[in-house]
Amino acid sequence: MEVKLRRNDLVYPELSYKIVGCAYDVFNELGSGHYEKYYQKALARSLEIQKLSYTEQVYYPLKFQNKLIGKSFFDFLVEDKIIVEIKKDLRFSKSRIDQVLNYLNISDLKLGLLINFANDGVVFKRLVNIEKN
Repeated sequence: MEVKLRRNDLVYPELSYKIVGCAYDVFNELGSGHYEKYYQKALARSLEIQKLSYTEQVYYPLKFQNKLIGKSFFDFLVEDKIIVEIKKDLRFSKSRIDQVLNYLNISDLKLGLLINFANDGVVFKRLVNIEKN
């Protein structure tokens, strides 16, 4: 008898799987060594091909006591559910992880994907807003 294990604690598993697949499609065609902005343009095209709705360079104001003190822009908001931040790094730095967690907090969304286009392929990290769950 075969036992199927299925996790029910993942946030948006099917959608995040599609997004990561788009990133792999981009890397498989473009390869390494390109500017981040070109990976962003290619990822936008790949999301379109997969018929995923998205917004690029999403603005969120940072306020303190009702006064604007800063502006945040994240790379993509996909299906109004998942923040996608792309980088061209070799590993996940604490500052990049903190950046995505901050985006999740100010946007009140549940899931962020940090996707690195590294020299040897795509690596990604799922970041969950534990305050939202």
